[in-house]
Amino acid sequence: MKTKGRNPMAFYTIAVVGLFLAGFFLLVVFGAKSYSNTAAMQSEHMEMRALSAYIATSVKECDAEDAVQEMQGPEGPALVIADGDTGYAKRIFLSGGELMEDYALMEDAINLEEANPIAETKVFEFERPADNLLLVTTDEGTTRITLRSEGGEGHE
Repeated sequence: MKTKGRNPMAFYTIAVVGLFLAGFFLLVVFGAKSYSNTAAMQSEHMEMRALSAYIATSVKECDAEDAVQEMQGPEGPALVIADGDTGYAKRIFLSGGELMEDYALMEDAINLEEANPIAETKVFEFERPADNLLLVTTDEGTTRITLRSEGGEGHE
């Protein structure tokens, strides 16, 4: 008479399948965590570059001789970018921990009520070490903007 015994191969098969499922689950969790970290770093870098890119684009869109100038802003110097021969200018300046911009006649005083916030930053400095180079420094670092034109009254 044969007794009912348990087949050791059945346990072995179940253990192998369980091991594969556990490995697959760990791989999915690891992949999701890696993707989340990569996406967060990419978003942080994009935010960091956005301010520099915005300033560089603002300067380059109106790049002409004597277009980049300086005036006194609420919390230090303001970058003045003349809009061709229209008499208007975009003024970028620091106010209350935010980089702000307004668009008005060049000779008008800066009006904080009309200004639009660009980004949060505690640092905004610029200098013209050469006629065709503008260095702009914010919390994210220093951006080198090569001007196509020369001249202008840069920050000394």
